[in-house]
Amino acid sequence: MRFETLYGGRTNQVWKVLDETCSSVLKLYDTAFKNPLFRNDATLEAACLRALNEAGFAPKLRASGSFENAHWVLYDHAPGAPWRSQADSVAKLLRKLHGLSVNVDAPNGCNGSDDLARNGQSILDDCHSDFAEFLNARKPDIHVDPTKKLSLVHGDPVPGNILVDTTGLTLIDWQCPSFGDPCEDLALFLSPAMQHIYRGSPLSQSEIQRFLTAYEDTEITNRYLALQPWYAWRMAAYCLWRSENGAPDYAAGVELELATL
Repeated sequence: MRFETLYGGRTNQVWKVLDETCSSVLKLYDTAFKNPLFRNDATLEAACLRALNEAGFAPKLRASGSFENAHWVLYDHAPGAPWRSQADSVAKLLRKLHGLSVNVDAPNGCNGSDDLARNGQSILDDCHSDFAEFLNARKPDIHVDPTKKLSLVHGDPVPGNILVDTTGLTLIDWQCPSFGDPCEDLALFLSPAMQHIYRGSPLSQSEIQRFLTAYEDTEITNRYLALQPWYAWRMAAYCLWRSENGAPDYAAGVELELATL
């Protein structure tokens, strides 16, 4: 058996474990870095992988546990490369996820504009640059009620967490799921900042439209479009917070998100 370090993630230590019969991924969670938008919960990841064992788009969980003060999970290595193109394929993947009835004890996610306003403001309150005042002044004033159409939400479906190979797409890194509004996943995937960070450029308008069409639920996609200013404002606040806390590559994301308001 041998170990190879994997460098795709931005938070945890991850290794590919190779033996004579198969390969696995061992993830050791870093709980020291407190992220205000993306939870990092090993117990939740293990629960999701266990619940999605037969779904066909999540790795198979092999084991989970703790080492000293840190938690770990071991799951089958998913083949493929990070997603780069064909946004409609991701829309179909997320639609499949959101249509499942699964029993995972996940926390409630943001649901409606009031939740997004509180979440974004809490992030912005931890920012200390002068630009935080400018973002405060750009806060949307659109009200959107919570939805009753709730589902399991991945919570981090960025290009780096979607692997593509000849058999289809695999959604990895389930450490920040929630039970809530499926628009959250749509917003995170379509976010110009997240696309820039992980893929090098935002999606074009035609790619966004293909994604929304391929999702095939106009109630949810119309709701996403109504909430999009709030998602963009919150992501701008998050990118500012990351750029102030050791990740200067997120600075461009602030402007990208503001451009969509």
